[in-house]
Amino acid sequence: MRRKRRKVSYVYWYFHRIERSKTMANVSKVKVGREGLLKKLEELSIESTTIEHPEVFTVEEALPHVSHLEGMFAKNLFLRSKKKKLYLFCAPHDADIKLNDLAKLSGASGGLRFADESVLEEKLGLTQGSVTLFGLINDHAKDVTLVLDRQLLDGSYTKIYFHPMVNSASTAISSAGIQAFLQHTGHEPLIVDVAKTTDESQN
Repeated sequence: MRRKRRKVSYVYWYFHRIERSKTMANVSKVKVGREGLLKKLEELSIESTTIEHPEVFTVEEALPHVSHLEGMFAKNLFLRSKKKKLYLFCAPHDADIKLNDLAKLSGASGGLRFADESVLEEKLGLTQGSVTLFGLINDHAKDVTLVLDRQLLDGSYTKIYFHPMVNSASTAISSAGIQAFLQHTGHEPLIVDVAKTTDESQN
């Protein structure tokens, strides 16, 4: 009788563990969206300001809605190397750098190219047109290397605008806010100097 009870208890424990694992896996697949992001910024005491605008898919489309505001709108590129290593490049929107030069700065062998949207959605929970630094909140496995232009961290701008997971709004935070956010996500950025690289390539 005792053996039977032990067997039943073990079977119950085994299947309970399987179901719990499935539940945890499903939870990990749930991506943070706009509301979850803004709530997290508030929880982290990161001051932010969000403005609404029509959906935009390029920097050029976004500028008419944000260029009159204090600060700088950020350019964000989701890239992959030949070996399929993933990179998120963030810089002032007017930063002019070729992917080949960026690959050298990032140490990406074989060059860089744009990653597929399916990978963007899988890793960062984003769609095309909404690429943003904030997407790193969904990169729990740290599969994405952040390449950040130094001007976004050195106080050159009082506010830096990124999409809040959707391309129908822009959210401004300070350089200190960026650092606090990255401390939360656990991403150590690779700092590059785009302006210096551009000047050197032109000389």
